[in-house]
Amino acid sequence: MKAPLHSASSSSFSGASAFCPSMGKKARCSPLVLALALFLLVFSVLYGVDLKELLGRQQAQEASSHLIINTSINNAEEQPAAAAAAAEVAPMEKEEEKKRKWKGKLAFAVNDEDEDEECDVFSGTWVPDATGHPLYREEDCPYIPPQLTCQARGRPDTVYQRWRWQPHDCTLPSFDATRVLETLRNKRMLFVGDSLNRGQFTSMVCLLQSAIPDAESKSFEMSPDQQHTVFTAKQYNATVEFYWAPFLLRSNSDDAVRHRIADRTVARGSIGYHGARWRGADVVVFSTYLWWCTGLRFRVLENGRDPDAADAMEHAAWVSTEEAYGMMFREMLQWVRDNMDPNATRVFFTSMSPTHGKSQDWGGAPGGNCYNETAMIEDPVYWGSDSRRSVMRVIREILDGDGADVPLTFLNVTQLSLYRKDAHTSIYKRQWSPPTPEQLADPKSYADCVHWCLPGLQDTWNELLYTKLFYP
Repeated sequence: MKAPLHSASSSSFSGASAFCPSMGKKARCSPLVLALALFLLVFSVLYGVDLKELLGRQQAQEASSHLIINTSINNAEEQPAAAAAAAEVAPMEKEEEKKRKWKGKLAFAVNDEDEDEECDVFSGTWVPDATGHPLYREEDCPYIPPQLTCQARGRPDTVYQRWRWQPHDCTLPSFDATRVLETLRNKRMLFVGDSLNRGQFTSMVCLLQSAIPDAESKSFEMSPDQQHTVFTAKQYNATVEFYWAPFLLRSNSDDAVRHRIADRTVARGSIGYHGARWRGADVVVFSTYLWWCTGLRFRVLENGRDPDAADAMEHAAWVSTEEAYGMMFREMLQWVRDNMDPNATRVFFTSMSPTHGKSQDWGGAPGGNCYNETAMIEDPVYWGSDSRRSVMRVIREILDGDGADVPLTFLNVTQLSLYRKDAHTSIYKRQWSPPTPEQLADPKSYADCVHWCLPGLQDTWNELLYTKLFYP
C-alpha cells in the first residue's frame, strides 16, 4: 500500500511559511502577499483580532484540506485490503461459532454420526397399531398412581392406547427394556420437573419393570415429603428416579403435596437449591412448562431469596414470562456445565406438554374440552391456543446461541402431542376432592385435560427418548 501523501503530524506551518512557501534556496514573497499581510495587520488592530489567531485559522483549514484529501485517497487504496481482511475474518467467526457448539460422540450412542442419514423423529403421523401397542397393560404396572389409571377409573374405550408414532422418513426402533437396564447398570436416570414429568417417569418405570419379572428384584420408594421417588432394579444396581421441582429453580411451589399457590414465585440464581440433589445422575430428563403459564408476567425474586419468606413479595419483581423462562433455562444449562460430564452422561429436555381445554381450537362446539373426546386431531399443522410458541422460541434461541456448547438433547414432543386430545385422563382419574352434584351434572367442568392416561401417549415420549439415547 502506498504511503499517504501527507499526515496531520507532518504538516507543520509557521506564520511566515504559510504565506511565503519556499520556492528554492531563497525565500521570496510577492507584493500581493505583502499587501495581504499588511491588510490583516490593519484588520487585527481595528477589530481586536490577533494576527496569530487568523494565521492559525488558515493553517487549520489548510491542514484540514490535506486530511480530507489524504482520507479519500487512503480509503480508496485500503478498501481492497479491508475487504480481503473481512473475507479472512468471516470464516474465522464462523469457525468460532462452530467451536462454541459441543462436538463429540454422545454418551450411550451406538450409531455413527452421519448428518446425511439423520431423521427428524418428531415429524410424522399417528398410525393404528393394535398388535404392538400398548407396550404394557395398566394392570401389570403397580406403580401407576390412581390419577393416571384411566381404565381402573371407568374409561370405557382403549383405542387411545393403540397408536404408534411413525416419523415421515424413518421408523422408530422397538423399545428394548433389557437394553436400557444394561445401559443403566450401576447408574442413575433422573427425571426432574412437575407432575407431567412424573408421568413420563412413571411410564419409563412401567416399561422397564416389565423386564424384571421377579418382584424381589425391584423396589419403588417415595420420600416422606413425596419430593423424591426412586425405582430400583436391584440386579442391575440401577435406579430410575423422579424429583419434584416444577420450576427447576427454588420456588414457593416446591412442596410436592401442597403446591396449589396462586402467586407463584421463583428465585433467580437458585438452581443449586434443588440441583444439589441431582448431582451424580448419569441421565437427566428435565421438563418444566405449564407452571410458568399463569399470565403474561411472572414474579421473580432476586439474589436467591427464600420464596416462602414472609416478606418475599416485597423483594419480587415482575418480568415477562418469556424472560423468566429464559432465565431458568440458562441457569439449568449452567448447572449442566458445572455438574455433568458431556463425555459420560446425557441430558434431555422434554418440550412443553399441550393441554386441550378449548374445543373451539379444533373446530368443536364452544365450551367443550377434552371430555368425551375419543378421536385425535387430524390437522397436521394444528396448534392449540394453550401452547405458547413464544416459549418454544426462547428455548430455540438459547440452544442456538449461548447454550450451544451444552450437548442437550431436546425431545420435541409438543406437536405430536397436540394431536392427542383423546389421550387425557379427563374424568377417569382419582379426583383430589369428590365432584359436586353440579360437576357431576356437567362432567366437562371437572375434566383433567392436562395429564395423560397410562399406558398411552407418554410411552411414545419414552420411545423417542430411547431412540435419542442410542441413536441421537
